[in-house]
Amino acid sequence: MAKKIRVGIGGWVFEPWRGTFYPDGLTQKRELEYASSKLSTIEINGTYYGSQKPESFRKWHDETPDGFVFALKGPRFATNRRVLSEAGSSIERFLESGLTELKEKLGPINWQFAPTKKFDPEDFEGFLKLLPKTLGGRDLRHAVEVRHESFKSPDFIALAREYGVAVVTAADADYPQIGDATASFVYVRAMGTSEDEKLGYPKKALDAWATRAKEWAAGDAPKDVETVSKHKPLKSGRDVFLYVISGAKVRNPAAAMAIAERL
Repeated sequence: MAKKIRVGIGGWVFEPWRGTFYPDGLTQKRELEYASSKLSTIEINGTYYGSQKPESFRKWHDETPDGFVFALKGPRFATNRRVLSEAGSSIERFLESGLTELKEKLGPINWQFAPTKKFDPEDFEGFLKLLPKTLGGRDLRHAVEVRHESFKSPDFIALAREYGVAVVTAADADYPQIGDATASFVYVRAMGTSEDEKLGYPKKALDAWATRAKEWAAGDAPKDVETVSKHKPLKSGRDVFLYVISGAKVRNPAAAMAIAERL
């Protein structure tokens, strides 16, 4: 049973999108409204750098259509530290900063780690233990974006599966690719768009991303995505969150929309 597939971008405020993605004359205060009418999800990066106000989350909720979902980047104060198991207070401050104002539009939280952060099984498990499963009566979905080769370990995959945390698949990038499905959802960040391509990716690559998304949603595993351990099919399927991000940022909305059209 295939689950929901959402395709989106990172953020919505980017000057080069004005006139390329956003129509000429569209006011900046209406950019989120426009972007959310063309895409089904957006990853918010601002939460990584500092706390947001509850009013901001409420405003974002109200400016987007029914069915739209935001992914949030967890704060760097929680992930950029020597001892991850001591991040409890940073995680708690973030979760209590107004996330519940997004209501049903609160999607997965991406906890991104620095490329220099190595896999320490005991300490990383200590971090996962700090991630609550619910917030204000709503289920939370957590994903971890690890960027060091030491995480390409069966022990890491087993740990993520034990805690029901998704491992972000970093695609078309220099970061290690870990395509293992470890949770009830899949979180992908495709980072290989090119400014020379009108749609960011060649048509063949766009077709491939649509196919992979369908396979993940069906609970299967794409054969052309590198994994660390043996895939465990999920008959009920998995929700998929696919973000076209980084790369040639000016082309990312076009690429995301092109993949969505293929779906």
